[in-house]
Amino acid sequence: MTKQSGDRSALAVLEEVNGGALELGVYVGSALKQRRLSQYLTIQDVSDLSDVSRGMLSRIENAQATPSLDALQRICQALGVSVSNLLKDFDIPEGGAKFVPRGQGLDVARRGTKRGHSYELLSYDQGPKRLFEPFLITLDDESETFPRFQHEGTEFIYMLEGKIEYRIGKNSFLLEPGDAITFEGNVPHGPDRLIKLPIKFLSTMHYQSDSI
Repeated sequence: MTKQSGDRSALAVLEEVNGGALELGVYVGSALKQRRLSQYLTIQDVSDLSDVSRGMLSRIENAQATPSLDALQRICQALGVSVSNLLKDFDIPEGGAKFVPRGQGLDVARRGTKRGHSYELLSYDQGPKRLFEPFLITLDDESETFPRFQHEGTEFIYMLEGKIEYRIGKNSFLLEPGDAITFEGNVPHGPDRLIKLPIKFLSTMHYQSDSI
């Protein structure tokens, strides 16, 4: 296997493609590949470490597939980098502001959900630590069943459209447009009943400053 120098940033490699005008999926794939090559790892090595198939890894690196949030986190863990740090160089204008046009967030999936839903990651904090993750979540399939989610940090939900019963621990809350709720992410939580479709809400996860 030919070794490549690891001192070039993922952004430097990406700027060589299409003059730097890249979609996020292309950026993610290229950044993961550059990170892998800089550590002299094969796709099989990363597959063994992340429990993501070789075929899926190859498709992700070539922007032919979008990884679920769970898969992306496992791949990043195998490569020794946080998701936010992987994305920190993506399209950052001078001044540090990160503008994401409507519909241009990263479409991800959460483990346990299969259809009738959309999780759009709207931004990525740009420092070495993951501090927050804002999602625009859309649910439009009444027959969808959801597991109970648990994660680190604190979650804030703001309802935009529709009506939902949302369970947090032993309590169920009726959420309508304009309602907001905050809770600890390690408490089991998730939709109980989809009452009025489509349902759309903002979900922001805030992490401790020492989170990876």
